[in-house]
Amino acid sequence: MKIQELEVKNFGKFTDRRIQMEDGINILYGENESGKSTLHTFIKGMLYGMERGRGRASVYDTFSIYEPWENPNYYSGSLRFESGGKIFRIDRNFDRYKKNAELICEDDGEQLSVADGDLEMLLGGLKAASYENTISVGQMKVETGQALEAEFKNYATNYYTTGNNEIDLAETLGCLREKKKTLEREVKESLVRKQAERERIEQEASYVWRDVHHLEEECGRIAEELRHRQEKEIYEEAENTENKRMIDELRPDKWRIHPVELVLFAVIIVLAFMFIAKPWNYLVSIIIFLTCGVYVWNRMKVGKKQEKTLPEIILEEITPEEEKIPLEKLRWEYAHVREELKERQIQYDNLKEQLAELDEVSEDFREFDKKRMAIRLAEERLNELSGELQRQLEERLNGAASEILSEITEGRYTKLLIEEKLHMSVLKEGRRIPLEQLSRGTVEQIYFALRMAAGDVLREEEYPVILDDTFVFYDDRRLKNTLKWLAGYRKQALIFTCQKREAQMLDELGIEYRLERI
Repeated sequence: MKIQELEVKNFGKFTDRRIQMEDGINILYGENESGKSTLHTFIKGMLYGMERGRGRASVYDTFSIYEPWENPNYYSGSLRFESGGKIFRIDRNFDRYKKNAELICEDDGEQLSVADGDLEMLLGGLKAASYENTISVGQMKVETGQALEAEFKNYATNYYTTGNNEIDLAETLGCLREKKKTLEREVKESLVRKQAERERIEQEASYVWRDVHHLEEECGRIAEELRHRQEKEIYEEAENTENKRMIDELRPDKWRIHPVELVLFAVIIVLAFMFIAKPWNYLVSIIIFLTCGVYVWNRMKVGKKQEKTLPEIILEEITPEEEKIPLEKLRWEYAHVREELKERQIQYDNLKEQLAELDEVSEDFREFDKKRMAIRLAEERLNELSGELQRQLEERLNGAASEILSEITEGRYTKLLIEEKLHMSVLKEGRRIPLEQLSRGTVEQIYFALRMAAGDVLREEEYPVILDDTFVFYDDRRLKNTLKWLAGYRKQALIFTCQKREAQMLDELGIEYRLERI
């Protein structure tokens, strides 16, 4: 990819400004506050767009900082670039109300879509974070960010497993974590449903147990009543049989008064009537008759005040309402209650079995455990693979960055060591020297070498190098070496500077360049 032309229609302090770019080194010279950083930001905005912040953050975001000084509602520009042997132009309107982006191929007039990813495809998948950590260096921002480390992990995993860099490791791990959260949420919801089901079954079981207990009591009451009724029938039947037998046999020894007594009472009454003078004989006879009658009456009641038998007690306990209930109806009611009791007991046993099944580990939870183990294994495997392959990539990166640093420092530092989380140090005469012990200029040269090497390792396509006052801390010798390296190894470099020494050194080196005054 190469940038052909910038057309700043209305962006920051610039209005209707065109800047041509050529192959090789392009020097964009301007004094302080001339707009170099504005153009640097414009290039990124054209490639990746600009989003306006929200709330208080919107006051200091990039969108607000570079909003046009005049006519802010007209906030737009164009950029022409070459990719794959064709010329493309992208037009953007950054205005918050008329925001849009159009991409067209000028060679054949084909209309492409930024929203559908056509621009990202033309840029070779170069994302904004990678752009800022490799080919683009802002003022005082030569150090790389964490995004570059993440991209190395992605690249290492993808390149050595699939041969390309289309898979995003961080995104993949994020998807796995989201699946894990979703799975845990499903497990939690399942446990909540299971607990709710348990509470429902326990409540239903308590109701059924109460019904069983009530039916058992009812069944016992009816059985006792049946027993009483049956005993009553047996007693009545025995009593009737006894009465019949007594009447039939008429045994005197069972009588309460003897016939001789009756004869004697009759003789006494007759004698009193015959031998007592009239009219007293009538009165005496009547008194004797009444006396004998009372005696006979008392004798007839003898035995009725004896102790009552069990059947008599049972019969006394039976209420009149109970006596009205037919025995067959009681038997039917007893059978009906027994049948309902049996059904309730079966229902209660089934509910207890359901509770026991809930206590067991279900097949769903076994499946949850399998998925959880699979996700965890995938995370561990991806991290292990990324770590192992990243070490292999670091060797390539160390080699490429060491060559660049050695050329810039004229062999003073020949070995750059890039370790985990992009911690770096250099080897000098067999001694490891961390960055903290090096000068600011050397540190910036190390980061410059890292950026250039990362661009070579991570991207197959070459991109223009865009540098905004990057060489402030370089001495003349190392600046010359850096410019020589850029001229020899980069097809296009855009150097924004407030100094003239870059152009002077290029003249001394005999390297052609294009100078644009801002």
